[in-house]
Amino acid sequence: MATIAAAATAFTTLHLSRTSFILPSRRLRTFVTSSFSTTTTTTITAEFNIKFAPPKPKPQLPNPSAPDLDPPDSSTSELGDQLFIPWIVRDENGNLTLRATPPERFLKAMAHQNTQKKKKKDVKSAANKVKQPAPSAEPKYSKAARRFYNERFREPPQRLAKVLAAAGVASRRSSEELIFQGKVTVNGSVCNTPQTRVDPDRDVIYVNGNRLPKKLPPKVYLALNKPKGYICSAGEKETKSVMSLFDDFMKSWSKRNPGLPRPRLFTVGRLDVATTGLIIVTNDGEFANKVSHPSSNLSKEYIATINGAVHKRHLFAISEGTVIDGVHCTPDSVELLPQQPDISRPRLRIVVHEGRNHEVRELVKNAGLQIHALKRVRIGGFRLPTDLALGKHVELSSANLRALGWKS
Repeated sequence: MATIAAAATAFTTLHLSRTSFILPSRRLRTFVTSSFSTTTTTTITAEFNIKFAPPKPKPQLPNPSAPDLDPPDSSTSELGDQLFIPWIVRDENGNLTLRATPPERFLKAMAHQNTQKKKKKDVKSAANKVKQPAPSAEPKYSKAARRFYNERFREPPQRLAKVLAAAGVASRRSSEELIFQGKVTVNGSVCNTPQTRVDPDRDVIYVNGNRLPKKLPPKVYLALNKPKGYICSAGEKETKSVMSLFDDFMKSWSKRNPGLPRPRLFTVGRLDVATTGLIIVTNDGEFANKVSHPSSNLSKEYIATINGAVHKRHLFAISEGTVIDGVHCTPDSVELLPQQPDISRPRLRIVVHEGRNHEVRELVKNAGLQIHALKRVRIGGFRLPTDLALGKHVELSSANLRALGWKS
């Protein structure tokens, strides 16, 4: 306790006397004398002589008219340019010492000290503030942008019968019958007009008490290698329809396209029950009309296997054409293919573009020949893949659709 009291008294009785004080541009040249005494019998006296280097004189341009300046002080040149900053530090024994560098604990404290003051939270002002309602979110796009999108990209309202057929309810004719029977409601009211324009995204449509999904199934385009014995009909009474070849495709639809309704598939055009080869299957009515309509001028290539020998007169007779349904039809080209070792019967390559019912069979029959097998291998610019087995299908790419004349 006596040591602590002596130390406290020493700090209280510390006197600093300035023998000389000069202030040239924030630098001091001072001689500091400190003396301290204690109330105990022992008296401790310490004197420190601290000298600071004076500032460098600012360079001045020589002026011949001005008088000569006084020479610099000799004391300045003696001290030099070095600046000493003394630190009076108390050591472990309690004695005061003079050091040229700051103590380590001071440097550590300065390193960990935050330079910014912490802002005190005003609890009262926060409690008095009333929560203001969040401003209503502004529309993401302007009216002009939405109008531009609706006019150019948004699908316009479609006829009700077409929407029902695209949703997979039934064929277009069957959908019209459902509408005439009053089994379809639009926005809560019965609709008896198939030409009514509706938007599945906005209008609420019910068929036989079941709501039509807002999202229509995506467009599907498939190429099937039709086997013999199957008819191109989607009727429920038909047992061997080409649609039965897509049962696995429809069963796995939900796994491959979760959340989307199943498409209603149908064939683009038809092949008779005895004809094999390429046929397009889709759920896009516009695409089907475009490809199957005679105005598309899409050529169709068939390979006809003939029973018996084929001569030049037969080829001339086929190329001259025949009358079908009151219209004279002529093929684009007729060619006798080279004989193959594994096929004994002759084969003809016949290209037509009108696509009338049984056109190729009628052309060959009119020439006096009998068809053993008939296969379609090409429509437009799309040819049936050689590695596609009978009864199998492949999805058409965008390049294949362009080859069929479809640009959308």
